[in-house]
Amino acid sequence: MRSANIASVLLVDDDANIRFVAQMSLEGLTKWHIMLAESGEEALAKAKSDVPDLILLDMMMPGMDGPTTFVKLKEETACAQIPVIFMTAKVQTHEVESYLELGAAGVIAKPFDPMKLADEICRILDSQSS
Repeated sequence: MRSANIASVLLVDDDANIRFVAQMSLEGLTKWHIMLAESGEEALAKAKSDVPDLILLDMMMPGMDGPTTFVKLKEETACAQIPVIFMTAKVQTHEVESYLELGAAGVIAKPFDPMKLADEICRILDSQSS
């Protein structure tokens, strides 16, 4: 199914296991270059210096959480147009709606299926462009 035009992804999650599984999944099933960050602060620095095509952003992190990181990313000229997909276990309808209202491209529920993660990302991005 993959059709989204992506070369690089910044994966932001404070859980090392989730970073590992998502990185292995995406690198194994795509040609995407996966960059990792474990905090909002690290995500901001990497997004500004490396400007990925997509950011996968954990909602709940210590320090700067996902929504705060998202707002700060959108304030940066270099990062403002990068699509952001939130990854979270909090996926009740009203929660997902609030993430989309913030301006997120979409939401991927945790736990995610590693074999379907890339297709889910492409589905979200393709729905944005149509």
